[in-house]
Parts: sequence; C-alpha cells; structure tokens
Amino acid sequence: MLKDIAAFIPLGNPKSVVDYAVSMAETFNGHVEGMAFVYQPVITSMAYGAIPADVIAWQRQEGERQANAAFDEFTRAAKSAGVSFGTQSFQAVPGTAGDIFGEVARRYDLTIVGQPDPEKPNFDDVAVEGALFGSGRPTIVVPYIHRGPLKLDRIAVCWDGSRAAARAIGDAMPLLKKAKAIDIVMVTKERAKSDDVPGADLATHLARHNLPVELHRLSAGNMDVFYTILSYVADAGSDFIVMGGYGHSRLREFVLGGVTRGILKSLTLPALMSH
Repeated sequence: MLKDIAAFIPLGNPKSVVDYAVSMAETFNGHVEGMAFVYQPVITSMAYGAIPADVIAWQRQEGERQANAAFDEFTRAAKSAGVSFGTQSFQAVPGTAGDIFGEVARRYDLTIVGQPDPEKPNFDDVAVEGALFGSGRPTIVVPYIHRGPLKLDRIAVCWDGSRAAARAIGDAMPLLKKAKAIDIVMVTKERAKSDDVPGADLATHLARHNLPVELHRLSAGNMDVFYTILSYVADAGSDFIVMGGYGHSRLREFVLGGVTRGILKSLTLPALMSH
C-alpha cells in the first residue's frame, strides 16, 4: 500500500504537486512528506571575493524564503485535508538536488514530482530524473498545467513487454485497483500477424486481479510513439498513465529514452513511471 509518500515541491509552481500529493495521502490514508531545496550560491574561484557578502547572504535568504512559502502552501493544504504530513528542507548547490532527492526518496513508497516547465527552467527540474533513476521507487510526474486532486476513474497502461513496463504495472497496482476502467495500450510500427494478439497475456493477468481491463493495439505509422500515446489518452478521456521509464546515466547526467523524453516533455496527465 501507499502509506508513505515523498513530494518534491517545486518552488516556482508548488500548487499542482501540493494538491496532488495531499489528495494521494488522503485517498490511501497515508503520510505525505513535503520536501524542498534551498540552493546555495555558486561562486567560482575567479569571482570569490568580488561578490559582496551581503549579496551572497541575500541569495541564501531568498532561497529560504521561497522554500518556506512552498511549505506554507503545502501545510495549509495538508491541514485542510486532515492528513498526516511533515516537511523537510535540504541545502544543495544547483545541479546536485536530483542526486540528493533520489537518495532520500528511497525510504518512501512513492515519489511525486512536478513536470519541468520549458518556459520557466529552474534548478528543481533535475528532481524528475533523480527520483526516477536514483530512488528505486515509483515516481508520479504531475504536469505543470495540472490542477486538481488525484483522479483514477480511467487509467491507461502503456505496455511493450519490457522489464520497466512490468515494474511500473506492479508498482501501480494499488492505483489500478481503484480504477473503473483500465486501457492496456500497445503501440507498434507494424501490423501484427493475424494469429498474434500481443498484450493478451497481460490483460489476462490483470483480469485475474478482478481489474476492468480492455486491450488496445495502436499503430503509430509515421507518428512518434509518445505522440500516439498522448493522442489516445486525450481521446479516451484518461485520468492517469502508467508506463516504464527508460534511460541510463552517463557521466552523472541522465540520458532519457526517446519515448520517456517525449512523454515528460509533452505530458498532459499525471503519470506513474518506474525504472
């Protein structure tokens, strides 16, 4: 069960993550821990001594002010919902928050983070990759445009037979059990053989858990796979996506797989990803 939830609260746009994380804790009668980073100024050796001490102090104070403002919004929402909650702040220099958060998130059942806003890049953007690839726990990414609480009436499960997809489905089982409809979505670039029904075994598996499943096999044609998925969930009226997260680390930088990168960039629904 999802009893212990970590929520990375983005300083620039806390509301989408705050509302979603609090409603998740309310739905599963769990605890939610709000987390934020206070970023320390980065001063190069060449600039050291050239920047006035009061400017550096102001930057630190501004970081603390933003974190406290995010915590205030989180605290109000959690108290209003009557859920168990706590807050933690961490000191970090830009670029290190992802690694730190990934390690912290290992001690929770689930992590909730915000989708980076391409129009407003900031230091918090590394939280998604840190949670997905560094925590070993399922990660829910909430779109920066999302408003409202957790809704699980119709869930789209992206299935390609991979290890990551299987892991995501297992991690999402407490959420799947609350759905009224589950669409297993398979996207291919070619036609299947007439006697081949990919995904039927997964549909059978989920049906044995008494889950309301339907199998949908889509042809991407010349369209990118992630666009095919997002187009389908929009037409189907889905509330939530479950999928594997693909990528690897190279020189401490995360290299995302094409579908994962495309989904994260264009995400319009909350999505659970597992790696």
